[in-house]
Amino acid sequence: MASGHYNFTILRSLRKAQGYTIADVAQNSGISTAVISRIERNQAMPELETLARLSKVFGISATDLLGLAENRTARVVDAQHYSSGGFDFQNVHFMDLQIFIGVAPAGSKVNRPEVHHNDTETCWVLSGSIELMVGADKYTLKEGEAIQFDAVLEHEYRALQDCKILLLHLHKGKRI
Repeated sequence: MASGHYNFTILRSLRKAQGYTIADVAQNSGISTAVISRIERNQAMPELETLARLSKVFGISATDLLGLAENRTARVVDAQHYSSGGFDFQNVHFMDLQIFIGVAPAGSKVNRPEVHHNDTETCWVLSGSIELMVGADKYTLKEGEAIQFDAVLEHEYRALQDCKILLLHLHKGKRI
C-alpha cells in the first residue's frame, strides 16, 4: 500500500465519471496502463509529474487532484460558537465550506466583513424574517426564502422578527 494519507482511488471515480477506460487515460497522459492501475488501487504513489499529467486528462489542476486524494475520507469537526450584534452563531468549517446557524431576536444587526473571503454566500431564512442590505440593495426575506450573493460585497443582516437563519459560505476557488 502507498504510504501517507492519500487515497488515489479517486482516479477511478474521476475516470468512470468521464466515461474513460484506463487505456484512454494512458493514451491521453502518456502514462502506462499498468502504472495507472497501480495508482488507482493505492499500490503506487504518483510522482509530481505523473500527477500533473493525470490531472490534465480530467481537466483539473494537480493541486485539486491531490486535494481530492487527501480528502477521500469523511471528516468530523466540532461546531464553534460566537455572538455578534445580537445574533448567536454556531458554525462548522470544512476546507472550502463554512456553515453558520444564526439565531437572533428582532432588532439585532450583524455585519462581519472580516469573515468573508472569495466566497459565495447563501442565506436561508428558517424562521422569522430578516432585512439584508447588499451594497445599496435592500432585500426582505421571510421564512423559507433564500438569497445568494458574492460575500465580498458589503452586507448587513437585520432581524425584523425573532429569526433563525442558515448561512453557507462556499469558497469559489475550490470548485471543480
